[in-house]
Amino acid sequence: MDAIQLLTTRSSMPRLVEPGPTAPQFELMQRAAGRAPDHAALMPYRFVVYQGDARARLGELFYQAAVNAGKTDEQCLQARQLPLRAPMVIACLMQYTPHDKVPRDEQFATTACATLLMQQAAFAQGLGAIWRTGWFAEDARVLAGLGGAEMDAVVGFLYVGTPAVPTPIKPEKAIAEKFSNG
Repeated sequence: MDAIQLLTTRSSMPRLVEPGPTAPQFELMQRAAGRAPDHAALMPYRFVVYQGDARARLGELFYQAAVNAGKTDEQCLQARQLPLRAPMVIACLMQYTPHDKVPRDEQFATTACATLLMQQAAFAQGLGAIWRTGWFAEDARVLAGLGGAEMDAVVGFLYVGTPAVPTPIKPEKAIAEKFSNG
């Protein structure tokens, strides 16, 4: 897949099955993340990778967060199953570093860019991926359970695997109207 096609046809793939990324595929995803714009080279991100049985640990973290949030029994049980929807789940955290020239929002943006680059690298290799957030990404207990500190943030959860069906390419958006001359 060439770069222009990759950039102009990106679509999330929510239906993922085994196999997950091979070691070389995952290494390429990591290398892509390292190319994110990064003012002052802070590398304000940390990625926690869940594969195989480790996904159940993430599910347990989601389950406990759901119980603590007062979700229904059904929602709590569903939370436990969420990480099992893909062979690999990457928790993407912004790890805040106080810096006089790089505000927290910029560090969040760097982490978001790194996450997108991992997703794009997965797509470029024929894998499927979807970047999920939801209330788990905003939950302080989930953040702490992932090893994050109070000023850190969960940018999202990148689910990666083999597409169960051909990735549906969404229609192009009328993006031109979002641009104006200054």
